[in-house]
Amino acid sequence: MGFYTGKVAAITGAGSGIGRALAVDLAGRGCDLALSDVDGASLQVTLASAKALGVRVSATVVDVADRAAVYAWADQVVAELGKVNLIFNNAGVGVGCTVEGADYADFEWLMGIDFWGVVYGTKAFLPHLRASGDGHVVNISSIFGLIAVPGNCSYNAAKFAVRGFSECLAQELALSRAPVAVSCVHPGGIQTNIVRASRMRPDLLALLGSDEQSSKSAFEDRFITTAPQAATQILAGVERKKRRILVGGDAWLLDKLVRLFPQFYQTVIVWATRRHMAGQVAQLGKASSSP
Repeated sequence: MGFYTGKVAAITGAGSGIGRALAVDLAGRGCDLALSDVDGASLQVTLASAKALGVRVSATVVDVADRAAVYAWADQVVAELGKVNLIFNNAGVGVGCTVEGADYADFEWLMGIDFWGVVYGTKAFLPHLRASGDGHVVNISSIFGLIAVPGNCSYNAAKFAVRGFSECLAQELALSRAPVAVSCVHPGGIQTNIVRASRMRPDLLALLGSDEQSSKSAFEDRFITTAPQAATQILAGVERKKRRILVGGDAWLLDKLVRLFPQFYQTVIVWATRRHMAGQVAQLGKASSSP
């Protein structure tokens, strides 16, 4: 019997990326699944892949920014599968913008999913996790929840908030000796579609001196970890009940940078961004001058 065998895990954002990889990996370990995503078609693909591995799987279209929907889903999971041991609050979106150019509607949309979705998922499932006697909250933050970068003010804000929320929860549950562990996950660059699907404001493109497609491609070129690799690292950390789980070599490197140089790292980030901007402008110049 493996650590996950016979348990029930609920996963938000299970239609693609890390969420799908977690579902397939957990199914292969004998864990029953409750999957949710706002994209029903993608969710069905994950459902089929997980079911093929011989575990019980339910799939529900849920907008994690809708508090009532998340609570209803949590009750539905227990009604259908009998219990729930783990909640992976994984659903997330991105918005590229500067602080001055940030659109409030985009900011609120991102916070509704990346932060409030984590809060709703945690609070909706927590009573059921306690009742299982062996519960675990797994909240997906980001390396951008440990280190700030320009052009990601709303994403940084949400992911830093997820980190603070999760660490507070872990301490409170430890104080009350609750049978529930908490892990906050900080992935580095993971090869998923989050960047391609993200919104990018004109103010950021103007600052970078680039177009949207080139900026997204350049950003994705730095992603070194696949979604299945990320899932394996996350599940290993959860099994060890680690409160902070870093995913990918880049996450480890950047975490060390900010720990060693909590102020100077910002100078390094600005320098690296300026170099990137210069490179983008040069590439666009070559493209416009070519016949």
